Amino acid sequence: MSPIISPTPASPISLRRLAEGQKAVIVSISAQSELGRRIRDMGLVPGAEVEVVGRAPLKDPVALRLKGFTLSLRNNEADFITVIPKN
Repeated sequence: MSPIISPTPASPISLRRLAEGQKAVIVSISAQSELGRRIRDMGLVPGAEVEVVGRAPLKDPVALRLKGFTLSLRNNEADFITVIPKN
């Protein structure tokens, strides 16, 4: 009888590294002051699920689907958001 191997949880990564069509759950926001508040005001808070729905031709900005709406973030803003990819 072989042992049961449970899947290992995905490692946290920057939101910027998600591929188009990939979903993830936000773990933390490391931006401070005005930028951090603006990111959270857009609904990008720990526990929220996001999906990358598109990227501009030069890969910046990234379009995200969140709670029924789409928003765009610059890559340098997405770097402040840590997510865990969903399978």
